[in-house]
Amino acid sequence: MKTLSISEITELINGQLVGNTSEMITGPEQIDKASINQITFIGSQKYIPKWETSKASAAIVDERLELEPGENRALIKVKNADLAIAKLLEVYDPGPPKLETNVDPAAVVHSSAKIGENCFIGANCYVGKDVVLDNNVTLYPNVTILENTKIGTGTVVWSGTVIRERSQIGAYCIFHTNVSIGADGFGYRPREDGQGLLKIPQIGNVVIGNAVEIGANSCVDRGKFSSTIIGDGCKIDNLVQIAHNCVLGRACIMAGNSGLAGSVTLGDGVIIGGSASIKDHTTINSGAVVAAGSGVMNDVEAGKTVLGYPAQDSRATLKQWAALRKLVK
Repeated sequence: MKTLSISEITELINGQLVGNTSEMITGPEQIDKASINQITFIGSQKYIPKWETSKASAAIVDERLELEPGENRALIKVKNADLAIAKLLEVYDPGPPKLETNVDPAAVVHSSAKIGENCFIGANCYVGKDVVLDNNVTLYPNVTILENTKIGTGTVVWSGTVIRERSQIGAYCIFHTNVSIGADGFGYRPREDGQGLLKIPQIGNVVIGNAVEIGANSCVDRGKFSSTIIGDGCKIDNLVQIAHNCVLGRACIMAGNSGLAGSVTLGDGVIIGGSASIKDHTTINSGAVVAAGSGVMNDVEAGKTVLGYPAQDSRATLKQWAALRKLVK
């Protein structure tokens, strides 16, 4: 178990020490669950009352907050408690599971596949024809990579993930468990004879940039005849749906249970809140924010925040809700 003194932690996160403690810190914990050998963090006013009853010996505190450390307890004041605790978590992180062999004997790797240096392929993985894995790629057990797919340097793919044929994956990506990349887009039309639905072939692919992270059980469908594109640095939460021919710019964020219908375009730095739904062929321009639970039916201007169902300017929606509450009274 890693232990650090309070002075070592203060130096590590470049903070200002207020008070002191002789306890050695074994790791971080939530303020109401921490023990005497743990450090917590306080990033907002509402957590200050919990400090008095917390068993933690130390806390990382946003510098704008006012509170006293107490006896044999310490506060480390920083500009941003969230960023400071993130740096500390890196130190205490025990690291991911390590695969013992580069290619497990139970894995199936096609003879035409090109495997870079220091790659790890776990048990029951399947690596198909003409797949290319650059250096330092890790495939945890039970991953499927189908033919003509390329995966960039340092990418990590967790168990249960399926990456379909012709996908292009960048460097230093992380795909968590049971991600689906490149499944068929959802395209059907009524048959001319009226006998059910005609499935529209989906012959495109998926192109994912560098440093993209996709959460567990999320899906990115391939394009109908071109590419579904996820830009560099995008962060996708669990249980997210990205439909065929969507294009995401750089550093977009999509929270859990949100979804994009077909051919949606997101500019750079767009934020989609949890459970938000975006109509097909809609453009959300750079820097816009879609609040949780909203339904976007029309294009959204750059930098704008929209809220509600159907989504509109957040200030207008809040005014409407306030007016409705007055009517109820």
